[in-house]
Amino acid sequence: MTRETLLALALGYLLGSIPFGLVLTRMAGRGDLRGIGSGNIGATNVLRTGSKMLAALTLLLDCLKATAAILIAERLIGEFNAPFAASGALIGHLYPVWLRFRGGKGVATLLGVLIALLPVAAAVYAAVWIFLLFALRISSLAGIVAAISAPIVAYGLHSAYSSLFAAFGLLVLWAHRENIGRLRKGIEPRVGSKGSSSAEFKG
Repeated sequence: MTRETLLALALGYLLGSIPFGLVLTRMAGRGDLRGIGSGNIGATNVLRTGSKMLAALTLLLDCLKATAAILIAERLIGEFNAPFAASGALIGHLYPVWLRFRGGKGVATLLGVLIALLPVAAAVYAAVWIFLLFALRISSLAGIVAAISAPIVAYGLHSAYSSLFAAFGLLVLWAHRENIGRLRKGIEPRVGSKGSSSAEFKG
């Protein structure tokens, strides 16, 4: 690895590891997010604090921190280092050193990666995510299917990022492994249901 590559990875990781859900809820006086609901730092768990505004802001910032990392890396380090900044951002969100490597699920952050690297895939990803979320009200399933759509769209467009997006999709699926287990058993709570406080769906 070159110095530029390592710098892009570090930049991505530092921005990606910012736990906006935790920061925002503390600033708003909502307490430690890790002690609420599932304990996850993602937007769905922020919603359990009772603030839709904080949840929406968390979702937006978790998305845009990845976009920002990539664009900054392209501008200051070189466009060929964009994939490394993207990798650092997603890994930073999933495994932030500040939180003992217990981060979010990566759905919003992966969207931010796609916005910067392949906007068409980002549009499909967002459409799949939103449609399934409203149709099924199972946030984890919506995020999982959206993550799977990214490499498929990239492959269909003959994008050089197909393999990278496949790897990112696998990371998101791994972060949802407990959700997948509940989906297989048919016990995954739906958004807004009484049982939804026991599981985290996206982030």
